[in-house]
Amino acid sequence: MSKGEETKSRILHQAAELFNQQGYAGSSMSDIMRVTGLQKGGIYNHFQSKDDLALQAFDFAIARIKQHTRFALRSKHQAVERLQAIIGVFSSFAENPPIKGGCPLLNTAVESDDAHPALRERAQQAMNSWLHLICRIIEKGIEKGEISSEVSADEIATIIIATLEGGIMMSKLYGDSIHIHRVINHLNQYLETSLSLNRPGSIKKYQDK
Repeated sequence: MSKGEETKSRILHQAAELFNQQGYAGSSMSDIMRVTGLQKGGIYNHFQSKDDLALQAFDFAIARIKQHTRFALRSKHQAVERLQAIIGVFSSFAENPPIKGGCPLLNTAVESDDAHPALRERAQQAMNSWLHLICRIIEKGIEKGEISSEVSADEIATIIIATLEGGIMMSKLYGDSIHIHRVINHLNQYLETSLSLNRPGSIKKYQDK
């Protein structure tokens, strides 16, 4: 890695943590200069604008999460074990997030809802990636006879992600990890007793009301 590439990577890491803690709107160029130790010109040598930096910093943060996920999945082969591994990655966000400030996907999705369309699109792309990953795991589990064919992969993926992100939000709001731990326990129990065909229990079909 060249010196310029190292500098850009350092800026992305520091800016990603700043945006994740203070939000995009709440982080000024002065804040970015402070955490990076660079003048505006030094930052703009690598990024066209604050918007460009924000988008690349978000991608950097999501890449860190995906790296943790790949590591967690590498030794897991059975569908339920793979789903539990993903849940375990998200459970760490409340206490030991890969980027300071909690889950960057949750934080960015909330902040960019209407104020920043480009960031919102990036957050949607990242969310789609997580949903598709969970769907693929469930669908492969159905093909291998590990999960009931009555299960809707799309519905279960939505429920897993929404429940995890809600637990992370509550733990961050109250400064108490009990909320994410309750979510993790509930999801793991559901996966083991109701989703897996390799364990005793019943299959619960989620249906839209």
